[in-house]
Amino acid sequence: MIRNTDTGTEMVTMRWGMPPPPSPGLATNIRNTSSPHWRGWLKPENRCLVPANSFAEYAPEPNPETKKKDVVWFALNEDRPLFAFAGIWTTFNGDRGTKSKPIPGPHQVYGFLTTSPNAVVAPIHPKAMPV
Repeated sequence: MIRNTDTGTEMVTMRWGMPPPPSPGLATNIRNTSSPHWRGWLKPENRCLVPANSFAEYAPEPNPETKKKDVVWFALNEDRPLFAFAGIWTTFNGDRGTKSKPIPGPHQVYGFLTTSPNAVVAPIHPKAMPV
């Protein structure tokens, strides 16, 4: 992730998945930024850029031949240049990793913000797309 610090901009490795509102699992895509749970992390000091060259969503319907949903990839163009999603990050003090091999915290974690899908993404994923 790319984030601002007191001394400048830095690129750091983080784990994907923010602490969720009271529910199991981790939140990777943050849609409801008006929720009191996310409001504290929307401040400039918790904002970051999430570098990417593409992203994918499952097709809305299963493929008739395979009976599984195909993966549909999205990129700025066929060359897949680097771009960034808007994200937020924090320090998480719990265990991460697998259940059989938990890694104790603290961990720096992130999630990316989502918005209403544009005309390209909406036919595949009508709920949201990365900001």
